[in-house]
Amino acid sequence: MRAIIGRREILPSELAARYPELSIVHWRRGGVPVRVAGLFLRGGVSAITLWRVVFLSTDAPWHPELLLHELRHVHQFGERLAFPVLYLWESIRRGYVQNRYEVDARAYAAQRLRGLG
Repeated sequence: MRAIIGRREILPSELAARYPELSIVHWRRGGVPVRVAGLFLRGGVSAITLWRVVFLSTDAPWHPELLLHELRHVHQFGERLAFPVLYLWESIRRGYVQNRYEVDARAYAAQRLRGLG
């Protein structure tokens, strides 16, 4: 079953203390979602978010920028029921890097790392 859904991970306590908002996320390591995302992006991915679950690749570090970026995707899933379809459409139209949801997630993480927001 771990090969499919990955294994449950606990956010390191120092990150939970510094960024308490990360506690709403269910963290998993490995699993099919992160492998499939890597195939679509023609390489490895560090993480993929599906609703409130973030699947980290087996070698992804517990880096605040990555975690906050994925947290923003959790927010995006919660804001719009159609988010998965909108995200895919953005990726087709603009590519991964210019996808407005990726741009937003990068900006959110950068702002939070600066201590804003």
